[in-house]
Amino acid sequence: MKAKSGIKLLDELEGSGEAAKKGDKVVYNVRIHLNKGEEVPLNERQAENLPVNMLRTEKGRRLVDHEVILGKRRAIAGIEYALIGMKPGGYRKVRLSAHRLQRRRPHRSDPAECGIEC
Repeated sequence: MKAKSGIKLLDELEGSGEAAKKGDKVVYNVRIHLNKGEEVPLNERQAENLPVNMLRTEKGRRLVDHEVILGKRRAIAGIEYALIGMKPGGYRKVRLSAHRLQRRRPHRSDPAECGIEC
């Protein structure tokens, strides 16, 4: 992963195939943890209102498949940057600073950590 301000790579498992680039449509899952380790239960909350074709279960956890075209600014900035260069089946765990978690002007807050798969 190319180094970018506000994104720190913590763990990575390279997939196989062609690396994702801007303009590619990718499907990814995300788990978000606060700085002190507490998980934000986004998947569980979103799953209650989504069609079953957007959900899957891995290792007993319900995950939401998010689909995005890279470079269209439709995902959290830090997630989109982390997805670029990933290969299918790959995994990245990154720590994002607050300014990479939103599209508006940055503010002071604790960074979050999220693991991303595509």
